[in-house]
Amino acid sequence: MYTSGLLFIGTNEIIIIVVLALLLFGGKKIPELMRGLGRGVKEFKEGQKDGPEAENNPSNTANNDTVNNQR
Repeated sequence: MYTSGLLFIGTNEIIIIVVLALLLFGGKKIPELMRGLGRGVKEFKEGQKDGPEAENNPSNTANNDTVNNQR
């Protein structure tokens, strides 16, 4: 079975990506970018925790409207 080489990133590719990021953003900007990324991941995880609670108590009454319209 043929697998694409794009799916697997090796050490050389990671080094090239890091060097390009340093050249594009500079050494001072990268910690700020990573901090923002970390905050985004944290907010996403908090949203995932809140998600099932919102599904158990739906504010949308589409099912009730359907039942009422059929009567």
